[in-house]
Amino acid sequence: MKEAPRLLAHAESLRAQRTPFVLATVVRAQRPTSARPGDRALVLADGTIEGFVGGTCAESTVRVAGMRSLTSGESTLLRITPEAEGETAGEGVLTVGNPCLSGGSLEIFLEPQLPSLLVEVFGAAPIARALEEVGAALGYEVRRNDDSVPALPADTAAVVVASHGRGEDDALRAALRAGVDYIGLIASPRRGRAVLAALDEPDAARVHTPAGLDIGARTPEEIALSVYAQLLAERPRPSAGEPEVSAGVAEATDPVCGMSVAITATTPQAGHDGRRYYFCGPGCGQAFADDPSRYLPTSPG
Repeated sequence: MKEAPRLLAHAESLRAQRTPFVLATVVRAQRPTSARPGDRALVLADGTIEGFVGGTCAESTVRVAGMRSLTSGESTLLRITPEAEGETAGEGVLTVGNPCLSGGSLEIFLEPQLPSLLVEVFGAAPIARALEEVGAALGYEVRRNDDSVPALPADTAAVVVASHGRGEDDALRAALRAGVDYIGLIASPRRGRAVLAALDEPDAARVHTPAGLDIGARTPEEIALSVYAQLLAERPRPSAGEPEVSAGVAEATDPVCGMSVAITATTPQAGHDGRRYYFCGPGCGQAFADDPSRYLPTSPG
């Protein structure tokens, strides 16, 4: 367990950098598997695995399931066993048959660690401070800037300008040009229209001003609440029955063992007759290289 402190420190570093990853923790191990309960690994978006949750065969399954979990944002209990056939999923449990295991079974909890919604607030007045406090209570990462307009991170979800006339143009232009989804300006209707007209930006109409839903807000905290309510109301929603995912996971079937494997830069692979094949580990890759015809379908005739 000597690696645990270093691994957890790296996890904290990834969170600070707003880098998504999956924390994989072995919760049950049946001999003769090499992993033990408490072993951990980090699965990154590119399929990189850091840490240890089993040998190469188990690692391949953890990579696929981890990348899926990172895409869906849902925690999963992964059961890997040589007895099962294929995959079965339900109620937060994914059971995967892994014929490459040397024996025993593993249960690994996959917990996606996704960055909090990032909100940039410009201003030093009470409303700006209330936006910072209310956003933090909602679990968002709120960065408040009193004067300067920093470069906006690519994953900025919202920009709210509450500087009451100080540097508003620069902040709004930066948000519009960065394509931020939600942009709000704290101002009266009359002043808000004047600010947007002076911007001379083609999509200035995207700026919500007065920012926030009309809930009769009076205090800075109530105004902040109305802004976050509008932000949530404007947030895109998936279609009915459609999972809320950001991207798919490229997968292939190992022609030797039949397992699903994630296609990454480090996945063992080989070319044959103009096609590329991917493998769960070096063992299957070598078996294919020794006799490809054994694992490929025979052409009719």
